[in-house]
Amino acid sequence: MNIKDKAKQLPSSPGVYLMKDSSDHIIYVGKSKSLKSRVQSYMNHSKNHTKKVERLVDHLTDFDYILTDTEFEAFMLECELIKELKPSYNRKMKTPKSYSYLKIQRDTHSPSIKLTNTKKIDDGSLYFGPYTGQRTIENALNGMKLFYKIDCNHPMNHRTPCFNYTIGKCIGICFKSSAMEEYRRILDKILDLLHGADTKILHEMEEKMIEAAGDFHFEMAAEIKTWLKSAEILYKKGQVLQFTNENNYILVMEYLEENKMKLFLIRRNKVLYKQRYDLREEHLKQLILTHLHPYLKTGSLPPTEINQDELDEAQIIYSYLNSNACEYVIIPEQKLYGGKDNVIEQAVNDLLDSKTTEVI
Repeated sequence: MNIKDKAKQLPSSPGVYLMKDSSDHIIYVGKSKSLKSRVQSYMNHSKNHTKKVERLVDHLTDFDYILTDTEFEAFMLECELIKELKPSYNRKMKTPKSYSYLKIQRDTHSPSIKLTNTKKIDDGSLYFGPYTGQRTIENALNGMKLFYKIDCNHPMNHRTPCFNYTIGKCIGICFKSSAMEEYRRILDKILDLLHGADTKILHEMEEKMIEAAGDFHFEMAAEIKTWLKSAEILYKKGQVLQFTNENNYILVMEYLEENKMKLFLIRRNKVLYKQRYDLREEHLKQLILTHLHPYLKTGSLPPTEINQDELDEAQIIYSYLNSNACEYVIIPEQKLYGGKDNVIEQAVNDLLDSKTTEVI
């Protein structure tokens, strides 16, 4: 059977496909909500194909596939297989990613915020990250500096204006004590954004963008819009990190075909348990509780920050929970180990009642 005929026989269901060359080596791993549609798209000549895809197709002689019940499982499996197999055409995940941190020195004589690729312990600075997409993080940082005019050339000078002050990019941090105090207040706003505690920066940028457009300063409005988009991405990345660092258990349910559902128990960046269930099962709740029990550990995890190896899965899980594909209940760790009665039973009840919530 040739490869095109094989692709026609694929099911239109979620899964992962593994592309092979003439030596039977796996050269690409991908995922799709519809395997048949996605794999067939490689076989059809299209002007939309990138050069990378064209080269892939030239070397493609066969493929394998793994079916999953949900698109979420396909995402997670793809991530796992790429890290394990390191296919040559998955270059973005094959090569080490450029991870970056935002480093903030707030309580010093010369406060600062900058991008760095290394995190030092006990140097008195606050670090946020790790982040992927270094260019996006850099754009967000530069955008906030330009918006608030805190892009100072010589913040440690304290005597004469820097060059950026003369062109309107610095509020005078280099020589005005009042500007230095304003700079600290701006850094506090940035800290609130990175902690996910406040989005004041986003609102201020949006208001300024609307104001500029209303005054027919369309170029300025477009520039602020670009800064705003980068800052929003930074905020969302921070939410992923904070959400994952909380170490809570998450019970997730996704409806499949009629009267069927898939249940997941997730912690941090790992799926601890997954199982299909028939919603017509007479003792469904008790069955679920029995199955979950071995996966709920008897002790809490020590608080640890997410590391680079966990980041891809954490982002997939966070995006899944914020999609319309599933219902979920968060089970806070302190309540699970704090002696509260029937916390798991309450979580299962809420989930089966389709309440996306946190157990109280």
